[in-house]
Formats: sequence, structure tokens, C-alpha cells
Amino acid sequence: MRVLVTGGAGFIGSHVVEVLAARGHEALVFDVREDPAADVRDPAAVRRALAGVDAVCHQAAMVGLGDGVADAAEYVSRNDLGTAVLLAAMAEAGIRRLVLAGSMVVYGEGRYTCVRHGVVRPGPRAVADLDAGRFEPACPACGDDLVPGLVGEDAPADPRNVYATTKLTQEHLAAAWARSTGGSAVSLRYHNVYGPGMPRDTPYAGVASFFRSALARGEAPRVFEDGRQRRDFVHVRDVAAAGAVALEAEAAPGLLTAYNTGSGDPHTVGEMARALAAAYGGPQPVVTGEYRLGDVRHITADSSRLRAETGWKPEVGFEEGMAEFARAGMRGAQAL
Repeated sequence: MRVLVTGGAGFIGSHVVEVLAARGHEALVFDVREDPAADVRDPAAVRRALAGVDAVCHQAAMVGLGDGVADAAEYVSRNDLGTAVLLAAMAEAGIRRLVLAGSMVVYGEGRYTCVRHGVVRPGPRAVADLDAGRFEPACPACGDDLVPGLVGEDAPADPRNVYATTKLTQEHLAAAWARSTGGSAVSLRYHNVYGPGMPRDTPYAGVASFFRSALARGEAPRVFEDGRQRRDFVHVRDVAAAGAVALEAEAAPGLLTAYNTGSGDPHTVGEMARALAAAYGGPQPVVTGEYRLGDVRHITADSSRLRAETGWKPEVGFEEGMAEFARAGMRGAQAL
């Protein structure tokens, strides 16, 4: 299969290219890092790149939490306009297979259970609570403590920031393209991806990058809130393999299918920081009590649907992955 990988020179995209090549596919890189003219928002450039292509793995995006709404236009331009241009060109070229780099951020908070009210969905955390160090969301019906669990793909979307909103819009655009063309679209909702080649010292990187960059400077990782927020840290090679498997699998025409793409082994942010510091041999993490408005408390994946329907499974365990990441090289700062 001849696959165009947008963002193929980036952190995850470069690993996707490697995995596709190892599985016997021809991967073509379309990325502004390698060619300033390779902008996914440029219809002519995209049409040229799609010549002779069988499928597209769309990794190009502006990533991260964002800064309120100050950079909303840039996020929408790069993520949503870029996706719309790509899909229009795919429709024109008759390309009917798409794998999209989705994100767990479309859910907002994860799945919670109240002893009295069952499964509930807490709203955004109040600034007053965060300032007072009350980080756990409470039951919206009774105010009691909640028990976090795994979120499935059927959970309602609830994006909490500009970046999350653009990622959900990408899925809606891909679904509209699939219905219009009869194509098949798969969105892999990545959880917290980490591993070799992760960008360093950039506001757009994930928490694992922040911690690894601090250790490289000889500084203690700074853990926000109380460090007990739960995440699903999944290795970049496992995510790349999921992309290749999704491209190869039979997918329903005319539909977008979303799959959580996580390790299935949740850990707290504090646990991750301690494991990385121990593997690196650097200073122990410092829990700061600071917070970022727009962050969610707990979000962990139920990735059983992806495993059951494609045969994919993660291969890199948490301890092994953190030990490798502690020694691995990182990229220079990048926004895409």
C-alpha cells in the first residue's frame, strides 16, 4: 500500500513511517519540517502529494493544551482547515481510506462512578476549588467523592479547551467525508504518548516531555496538582503500530470508527515522574500544587475495542518504556 503520512517527520508520524516501511508499505512523508511548501492547508500542494496514493495517515496537527483562546485561530487553521483541505483533495483523487490521529482530549473528564448515583459526568472544575487544592471532581448530584474508571468510545464528547475542540472537529469532518464518498475513516484516540524522539522544551509537548527535559537540565520534574491525576501512558511504537494495523484492517465504508489507543495500564502523573526520575538517575520530582485551567483530573482508556476488532495490542510495558525514554534522545522544540 502507498500511504501518505501527513506530519510524517514529527514525533509520532516518524514512527508511523518506520512501522509502515517495516510492514512492507511505501510511506510518503508530507511535512513542513522537511519542505516548507508541504503545508496541509495548501490545496495544490496536497493534490500533488496525493498522486498515486492508496491511503492517508493524517498526523499533521498543532498539538497541546493551548493558551486560553489567544491561539484559537492558529489551532483551527492548522488542525481543522488543514483537515478539510486534505479531505477535499482525497475526495477529488478518489482515495477512500483514512486513519486520523485523534485524541482522548475529546472526552473531557474520564468516566466516574458515584456510590449513590452510578455513572456521572462532572463538569469543569471550579477555580475556587483548584485554588484551595481540591482537585478531585465531586458528584454533580450529591457532591460525594467519585471513583474514576476507564472511558469507552461511546462516552459523550466534552472538549474542555481549544485544542480538544479542534480534535473533535477533525473527527466530524472525517465522518462527513466518509458519508459523502463512501470512504472508511478511523480515528485513533491517542492517550498520553511518550517515547524516543519526543520534542523537548516546548509548550506543546506532553507531560512526559516536560519531566524528561527537566531531568536533562539537572532539575527536578515539577508535578502539578497533587500528582494523583490518572493517565494512560502509551509508548509511541505501540501507537505507530496501531496506525499501521488500522490502515490494513477492513473498515466500514461510509463511516468513521473511533478507537481508544492506550496501554490499558493507568498510572498517576506522580508515578510516571518518579519512574522516569529513577530511571534517569536525576532529582526526585517536586509536587507543586499548581494547576493549569482546562486540564482534566482523570482520563484513562478502555482500548478493548481496538484490540478485539483489529488484533492490535501494546507491547511496551510502563517500566520498560520509562527506562528506555530516560535514555532516549529528544527532538528540538517544535509546535507541530
